[in-house]
Amino acid sequence: MTTAFVLGGGGQLGAHEAGMLRALLERGIVPDVVVGTSVGAINGAAVASDPSVDAARQLASTWLDIERSDVFAGSLFNRLATLARTGTHLHDNTALRAVLDEALEIPLIEDLPVRFQCVAASIQNAAEHWFTSGPLVDAVLASAAVPGLLPPVEIAGEHFIDGGIVNSIPVGRAVSLGATRIFVMHVGRVDRPLEPPRRPWEVAVVAFEVARRHRFVGDLAALPDDLEVHVMPTGQAEPPKYNDLSALRYRGGLDLAASIERAHAASAAYLEERGL
Repeated sequence: MTTAFVLGGGGQLGAHEAGMLRALLERGIVPDVVVGTSVGAINGAAVASDPSVDAARQLASTWLDIERSDVFAGSLFNRLATLARTGTHLHDNTALRAVLDEALEIPLIEDLPVRFQCVAASIQNAAEHWFTSGPLVDAVLASAAVPGLLPPVEIAGEHFIDGGIVNSIPVGRAVSLGATRIFVMHVGRVDRPLEPPRRPWEVAVVAFEVARRHRFVGDLAALPDDLEVHVMPTGQAEPPKYNDLSALRYRGGLDLAASIERAHAASAAYLEERGL
């Protein structure tokens, strides 16, 4: 049996994945391969670096450190000043890179104890690009480069933006890497019905939700019948609405500690019920 962890994107809501990972590792479920997108690339790189319960707890602490730090901080004036200077984004990625450099101690993807890949969107090729080797932090930064929030990441002359643009929950990639049992971690909302946009900022959000859900549902439908798939619960009583901008934040607006614990409790109960 080849076990894969698939970690999707979702901004600050990706903190839920830290709770799911701890529940899995506490049950002795350890991945043979990890694939991630966007914030899922951050969480995935962490578990591929050290697939232990202690590391999962440390990942939760890292999320709380990010929440308290200046990674996405700054006054509205400073953020607008960055946007005016660059024309493309509100924050630079210097602070996030520093956090990742400290949290991810193994520098190269190919040296990780668990096979790891993450995806980003190539601007030049207008296609998904999978990082399978090379500098780990560069690859994760590229996968998590949310358009408008963070700058594109240049690697070997090619520019990359957030992997969620092309593959938000990459279950198909796990299958192509030989997975026979998949644990999917995502941030919720995929089952909530969509509604037509009513405000200008909802137009892009609705378009993105249609694209990512279509891809995810299609990928699930195409999975082999003999594949074992588990979509881990977030523990959210009421998942954030697709058009609630607070759900897209990377800093503020959520009680991350409580969110992580709810995801852990819900995932632990799910695994217990299924005898895993």
